[in-house]
Amino acid sequence: MSATNEGQDEMAERCDNCGRETPHTVSVQIMTESSRPENAEYSREPYRVSECRVCGTQTALRMNNA
Repeated sequence: MSATNEGQDEMAERCDNCGRETPHTVSVQIMTESSRPENAEYSREPYRVSECRVCGTQTALRMNNA
């Protein structure tokens, strides 16, 4: 998957790995979902990517579930 950063910010969120609220780096990334090069330009979707600044656990949530 390829990704580009559209924006980035830091906020406190619950981290399941840490078991508490911790600072997270949050960004919106456009990710390519298709592994086929001829379809790649048509399979890009926005994802909300959150990374815990304490343990490094990263989660990605697709924002457009059409």
